[in-house]
Amino acid sequence: MDLHDLRREYLMGELRRADLCEDPHDQFAKWMQQAFDMEVVDPPAMTIATVDANGMPSQRIVLLKHFDASGFVFYTSYASHKGRDLDSNPNISLHFPWHSVERQVRVSGVAERLSVEDSQRYFHSRPRGSQLAAAVSPQSQVVASRDALEAAFAELDKRTEGTEVPCPSTWGGYRVRATQIEFWQGGANRLHNRFRYTREGSSWRIERLAP
Repeated sequence: MDLHDLRREYLMGELRRADLCEDPHDQFAKWMQQAFDMEVVDPPAMTIATVDANGMPSQRIVLLKHFDASGFVFYTSYASHKGRDLDSNPNISLHFPWHSVERQVRVSGVAERLSVEDSQRYFHSRPRGSQLAAAVSPQSQVVASRDALEAAFAELDKRTEGTEVPCPSTWGGYRVRATQIEFWQGGANRLHNRFRYTREGSSWRIERLAP
């Protein structure tokens, strides 16, 4: 497969300084709603990048579950690869690749754990099957087989029948408090539109970046 000559123009929209909200969380909310309105597939799906204690970066896709002016929230196993990374280095990057509307959003910040109460509240709001899966999965660890996972799932399901599935102490949420947020809109002739918000105390500095 030869990729050298693959070309396409980005002509779906423009992005000007006058179009932007003063707070990037408001701008993100606007774009997220537009992504749903334009039927982007899984708008909350984001790639998160972490770095381990040896400086090795790692990426994976998770779902954004909440956002507001205080940050961006997702849930996972604290014992997972990303959880261990964040224990040693809480710096994190989030990326929303909305290809079908020629937009991207990139968030840089610091991840902090949610309270146990908040994590348990969300855990018990999930479908029972999702709770069972989170409880029995030793996320990111080597397992013997799919059969072993399914057997553990079935055993816990039977053992907790008629009762609440216990939330594992190693499972919970993170809130990412942003220090920078960048909005990218494709442009003709590769003159893409990029605006970066940088936190300065209680306000944000907005700058246009070269494509």
